[in-house]
Amino acid sequence: MSYLKFERAQMINLQESLQKELLRTNRSGAYSCSTIVDCNTRKYHGLLVVPVPELDDDNHVLLSSFDCTVIQHGAAFNLGLHKYHDAFSPNGHKYIFDFDCDKIPTTVYRVGGVVLKKEVVFQHYEDRVLIRYTLMDAHSPTTLQFQPFLAFRSVRQFTHENARASRDYEEVENGIRTRMYDGYPFLYMQFSKKPTFNFDPDWYRGLEYPKEQERGYSSTEDLYVPGYFSIPIKKGESIVFAASTSESKPRGLKTLFEKEADERTPRDNFLHCLINAAHQFHVHDKNGKRYVLAGYPWFKCRARDTFVSLPGLTLSIDEVDYFEDAMETATKQLYQFMEGKEQTGLISEIEQPDVPLWAIRAVQQYANKLGLKLCAQKYGKLVKDIISFIRSNKHPHLVLDINGLLKTDGKEKAMTWMNSTANGKPVVPRTGYIVEFNALWYNALVFAEDIAKELGDNDSAAKLHSLAERCKVSFVETFVNKYGYLYDYVDGDTPDWSVRPNMIFAVALDNSPLTPQQQKSVFDYCTRELLTPKGLRSLSPKSPGYNPMYVGPQTQRDYAYHQGTAWPWLEGFYLSACLKLFKRSRLSFIRRQMIGYEDEMFNHCIGTLPELFDGNPPFRGRGAISFAANVAGILRTTELLEKFNENK
Repeated sequence: MSYLKFERAQMINLQESLQKELLRTNRSGAYSCSTIVDCNTRKYHGLLVVPVPELDDDNHVLLSSFDCTVIQHGAAFNLGLHKYHDAFSPNGHKYIFDFDCDKIPTTVYRVGGVVLKKEVVFQHYEDRVLIRYTLMDAHSPTTLQFQPFLAFRSVRQFTHENARASRDYEEVENGIRTRMYDGYPFLYMQFSKKPTFNFDPDWYRGLEYPKEQERGYSSTEDLYVPGYFSIPIKKGESIVFAASTSESKPRGLKTLFEKEADERTPRDNFLHCLINAAHQFHVHDKNGKRYVLAGYPWFKCRARDTFVSLPGLTLSIDEVDYFEDAMETATKQLYQFMEGKEQTGLISEIEQPDVPLWAIRAVQQYANKLGLKLCAQKYGKLVKDIISFIRSNKHPHLVLDINGLLKTDGKEKAMTWMNSTANGKPVVPRTGYIVEFNALWYNALVFAEDIAKELGDNDSAAKLHSLAERCKVSFVETFVNKYGYLYDYVDGDTPDWSVRPNMIFAVALDNSPLTPQQQKSVFDYCTRELLTPKGLRSLSPKSPGYNPMYVGPQTQRDYAYHQGTAWPWLEGFYLSACLKLFKRSRLSFIRRQMIGYEDEMFNHCIGTLPELFDGNPPFRGRGAISFAANVAGILRTTELLEKFNENK
């Protein structure tokens, strides 16, 4: 029985099906994304969305959608679906019989006696989407017509009817190529079987994107249709369509489709869905360098997200090679930053103060997986250089105080992962001693000491041990309060009493500055006030400013972003802490928590996890449709559970 399968009743109910999105990527930065009924509801949606570095660093929607019409006995049945201001038109969803996404997205349409199957893949490492149409049943001659809806615009903008858009096209083998504006690549639209192209240019006006409307943005655009393709098709016959930024070889399209389909990871259970999602964050640039994308559809490669996510996305699923390759790419940029050189890679925000600390934590996970000896040989110098860089107070946003703790100035500019801003100021102005910075710092010092001992550098090990002990004492004196939880930050003599999830790192990391009793107290606070079925809340409901619903226009959402919303990646650390403290006695509890994430495989963007959730019931998924840190955190938890099962 299929895992990601949706019946006809679910598909034709637009109130339900339009909330379910589907993402396909090519691991080179391009993607294809829409709802499971192929009705675009975001400006980021499109059948072929690609980076155009000659223009900017954004992705661009070239082919927005591709409508198929079944023609029999002169009657036309359009299988497309678009939202306009006051109606959906056409209503192709009513012909959907079922939808299956275990291996590749497969939609079966039934129109009278016609049964048509549509399957979609995105070619790995090429900007080419492939669609295979198979006529499974028909009792009379059948023709398929196809209308391409073109946008040629950034994912952050809209296109509207204009005289500047080019209507020119050129015939290529079994299709055409066209582009609406200079500077863009040509869009090649070709078939495995020769079609007839009918040039009939027109603009479809007033298409509406409800998700943009919900988020308080402009929500309508016009799309250009250059004409339509016609192809007769026989019962049992398959036709493959390719949309690409380079010319395809029509004779090889059927073979190419089969090859790409065979390479897909089956999404036939929860774990395989997460593995498939993990692979979608892999990005290779034109020089072969490997990166981790922070999320889809609008995030890029960010330094903090890279180091937070990389171990879970790779080591937890035994993909050590990709960890090493992506770590090599990130390390080069990290050294460029530490040496004051110009950044030459795709990773942004490398200057954030906790980035080098998360880098050491990623290396530590490598040591846990492959052994300290190999890790010391491969990454020992990196760890030593990061510690030296921080100890020398060379980081522009970090200061090592005499008490052994790190501090930063976050009053005017957000310096932590809680980075939402409003009116140019941080919504959560975390400044001074930051709890997770110093938990990471203590963890890094102890790990660096282990590395130094492994390399035989006993003098460095002794110095690191002394600094770690000083940090440990100061951490407890600074952050532990009389109620048993940790201050979120301490600015001078002024602590922040808000109950936030950042204290969980002081429990979950391999090396904790807290006593076992203090760790359990912190864990209990997180359980009582922050835990939800979809992650840890970013703020306790009992704390002032609690705002758990991530809805409304941008400013409203900015004020809610870290004021009560729930984040799965934080629960990944929470569940790690749970196993660390309670071992096997809490396995059933952890498995129950994981059920909430398996439910998400069928909601929001199917087969993956969104950026965040509302902090109050019904805990709706919000933000980016697929988020690397969340997938990584839950994959890490599944790995830990498996280890406990193996050690019965």
